Amino acid sequence: MSNIFHLNLNCKEPIPDVPTILSKPNKRWHLALHPLLNEKRKESSKLPVTTPSFVALNVKPDAFSSIDQTKTDVKNGICGAVHDIALRQEVFGSNTYQTAKSLFHFVMEAFKDLTILILLLCATLSLGSGIKEHGLKEGWYDGGSIFAAVLLIISVSTLSNFRHNRLLEKLSKVSNDIKVDVVRNGRRQQISIFEIVVGDVVCLKISDQVPADGLFLDGHPLQVDESSMTGESDHVEVNSSQNPFLFSGTKVADGSAQMLVTSVGVNTTCCQMMSTISRDTNDQTPLQARLKKLTSSTGKVGMAVAFLVLVVSLVRYFSGNTEDENGNQEFIGSNTKAVDMVNSVVRIIAAAVTIVVVAMPEGLSLAVTLILAYSMKRMMADQTMVRKLSACETMGSVTTICTDKTGTLTLNQMKVTKFCLGQEPIEAFSSISTNLLNLIQQGAALNTSGSVYRATSGSKFELSGSPTEKAILSWAVLELDMDMEILKQTCTILHVEAFNSEKKRSGVSIRSKADNTIHVHWKGAAEMILAMCSSTMMLLEA
Repeated sequence: MSNIFHLNLNCKEPIPDVPTILSKPNKRWHLALHPLLNEKRKESSKLPVTTPSFVALNVKPDAFSSIDQTKTDVKNGICGAVHDIALRQEVFGSNTYQTAKSLFHFVMEAFKDLTILILLLCATLSLGSGIKEHGLKEGWYDGGSIFAAVLLIISVSTLSNFRHNRLLEKLSKVSNDIKVDVVRNGRRQQISIFEIVVGDVVCLKISDQVPADGLFLDGHPLQVDESSMTGESDHVEVNSSQNPFLFSGTKVADGSAQMLVTSVGVNTTCCQMMSTISRDTNDQTPLQARLKKLTSSTGKVGMAVAFLVLVVSLVRYFSGNTEDENGNQEFIGSNTKAVDMVNSVVRIIAAAVTIVVVAMPEGLSLAVTLILAYSMKRMMADQTMVRKLSACETMGSVTTICTDKTGTLTLNQMKVTKFCLGQEPIEAFSSISTNLLNLIQQGAALNTSGSVYRATSGSKFELSGSPTEKAILSWAVLELDMDMEILKQTCTILHVEAFNSEKKRSGVSIRSKADNTIHVHWKGAAEMILAMCSSTMMLLEA
């Protein structure tokens, strides 16, 4: 750990020469260090300037107490005052991503439709020829009617898509608003992931999502799943010596530790990578896909017929085989007025365009979209939110639904309902001997990754950690009258073995400061712990 951090995180000069061959370690260094210096706002220029930035960081081998660049106390975190949070969000940005699309965006999307463009062309030609032949008073009827129809189609499509997008944005904020454990002003607390700021000290444990880019501070080495970013299924070990970099969006597969947030929101590596990837999120239902194929085939036939009609009509007109309303030949060579010839050609082109418009049933797709949107609105009345319109049709074919129980059908909250010593259930801690009670309190308070906080003597306890940890701590505090701070002061932790999904247990060895005795506490699955036991402690009255 001698050449990764420095006490003050002093930034050296950017390294101008970037390796042309990026090996796996080089990629990780570049991904981690690139957003570190580019996340501050460029107030002197409104246009973003993208230049490669790399920084060398040094940290003393000894544990440091503060990080000056982010004004972070490693033990107590940031102060957490309102003005401090606001300043960090102003300088480094907030931990939010893309903003909602405006109404104008959907209006422009509607104008990209080929049918709309053809209708506008047809309306323009019809309006021009109508006014030319019949005057403004009566000649605008046909063209104006087409313009009104186009305006109606654009309005319905735009408002429907805009409203649907806003609903999905609202749902996305709710579903992505996960709670994160941070240390602020010496107090461990849970906040929304959107409230994370640069300089925060975040506590990570198994199954947690890394909320932002950051650096490993303290704790046990982590096994991190970075498949969402790199595509590699192998877990990456993150520790304080070889690889201290953590990336937003990745998931902790094993271990527990604290991280220092260095980049949030659009400045994170994940967001910068995703911004360079063009993704089509307009998923279609099977019915919409079939209708689109039918519309495309019909449109091609209509285009061919319209082109054939256009060619035949132009040939007949210029060969003198067409007559006007009075039965006179329309085209008489050089004797035909240029204005009359232009009007006739425009009328022929308008007829061909009309064939194309009629032959392309674009309204089918819009009708299906409106029906699905209406179904989604009715389902919302039953407290069912549809994230994708395509799911409405797909769910109609579902016969079996498999869902995760924890956090979906349940509240993801646990509570200790029964405590047994040996085979005897214990109702009150007063029936437990003093020595044994002290051992139980030690195991609950010191063999845990959670914490207990109480602002004043009369306030409620605030618990943090996994649901299992919080359940055990709540039981120990309320039922066993455990004081976590006193136990930490009277004991010295010698070694910690973090919970492992394979071993299914966690352990801690401690030394009592009073009599210098050493105890080892284990916690985990019953079959794993019982298999380790070699003797049984007999219950004795105090």
